[in-house]
Amino acid sequence: MIANILVAGVAIGAVYAMIGLAYNVMYSTSKVMSFSSGTLGMLGSVFGAFFIGVHGWPVLPGLLAALLVGAAFGWLTELLAVRPVLRGIEKHLYVLSTLAVALMAQQIVAIWWGTEPRPFPTLIGIGHGLADEKYWLPVAACAATIIGLEYLYRHTLMGRAFVAIAEDNFAARALGLPERNLRIASYALAGAVGALAGFAGGQLLLAFFANGSLLNFYGFIPVALGGLGNNRGAVIGGILLGLFQQAANFMVGGIFSSVAVFSLFIIVLLARPQGMFGAPMARRV
Repeated sequence: MIANILVAGVAIGAVYAMIGLAYNVMYSTSKVMSFSSGTLGMLGSVFGAFFIGVHGWPVLPGLLAALLVGAAFGWLTELLAVRPVLRGIEKHLYVLSTLAVALMAQQIVAIWWGTEPRPFPTLIGIGHGLADEKYWLPVAACAATIIGLEYLYRHTLMGRAFVAIAEDNFAARALGLPERNLRIASYALAGAVGALAGFAGGQLLLAFFANGSLLNFYGFIPVALGGLGNNRGAVIGGILLGLFQQAANFMVGGIFSSVAVFSLFIIVLLARPQGMFGAPMARRV
């Protein structure tokens, strides 16, 4: 039982962590919490199943095509839901605009793909039992994502430009950095990260349009727990969330496991509003 909780918890936690990373990547250049991140995961699993399971594409082309779909949706989110809001005075309207785009995408997928969950195809066929690929693929994808993001931010010009925009938007623009282009690139990158989460976790979550709303919430919790903008905190928060959720499923099950997750979320935020690994916000005078 303990082994099942640990293996399944780490696997589903890795999916939540990658959705949290998508939140952070989009937030870094726009200071907007885009509530379309869960939809990116849903698109990754649905289009992965469509390209590989329905049309029989090889795994690598199917993966790349699913990531391109996610990147395109990330770009559309920036174009339709974020850019118009950033031009206006009421910038908090991004909550409604990004959520509206996400819900529209979910309904379109439901009409096209159907409203019933469909199985996600086996990708590699390595392992069985607790060593099955459906458990280790999300973990491997999450590790590759965090390593790739760390390399991007620390060792590439574009990554350093992302960091500069995130730290001081006005100073970065004064230095001539193309804020708009960097924001578009970050949303496309976040789209690919979110789609990878859904693709890698497809065998656990299935190809289901309603996963968008589920991942929106469970992907936001690691960001809140780990500290907004803290990628390592989001990964740790996602793994802890997955372990806690699986333990609650085994002990109480059903809707009570969701109640337990909500309760933990509220307790942690009451104790540390900035998250477990976030720094307290300094007050400017």
